[in-house]
Amino acid sequence: MTAVHRSRPRLRTTALIGALMCATVACGSEEAASTGSAARSGGAGATSGSSGAWEEPSSYTYTLVSSQGERALIGTFRVTVRDGEVARAVGLDDSGRQVVRRGLAEVPTIGMLLEDLEQARRDAAHTAEAEYAADGHPVRISLDREKNTIDDEALYVISGFTPADR
Repeated sequence: MTAVHRSRPRLRTTALIGALMCATVACGSEEAASTGSAARSGGAGATSGSSGAWEEPSSYTYTLVSSQGERALIGTFRVTVRDGEVARAVGLDDSGRQVVRRGLAEVPTIGMLLEDLEQARRDAAHTAEAEYAADGHPVRISLDREKNTIDDEALYVISGFTPADR
């Protein structure tokens, strides 16, 4: 029997794996360099932008879309914060209206959402990611505390942020 050498497919496979590894490493390096806060995430997810310079004003309004998981806080809300506390929340969809009927204590300030993010990072959550606007306030927070647990995810999308001083 004659031995058959199959070096070309192996070479192509090795080259493909090498190219994929380089692309993956390059993406990871770019992400870490551009965010400046990936190390703070404790490996629990990437961040975009920076939250370090932003200080939560005592009074502001924002729109919150809270989704994913089996949680009480699901829906779309227009939130007014005065003196650091939720003064008014309007449910903008059926789910949001149900939450508001139960009470304002269930609707968070942006600071409370950031505290939840930081707690998830301290707890080494599977995912604890945030994206930030140019002024430093968060525009998206994604949490998944346990990798293999169903319905423990939370996604918060923040828009229409307006400090009351404006």
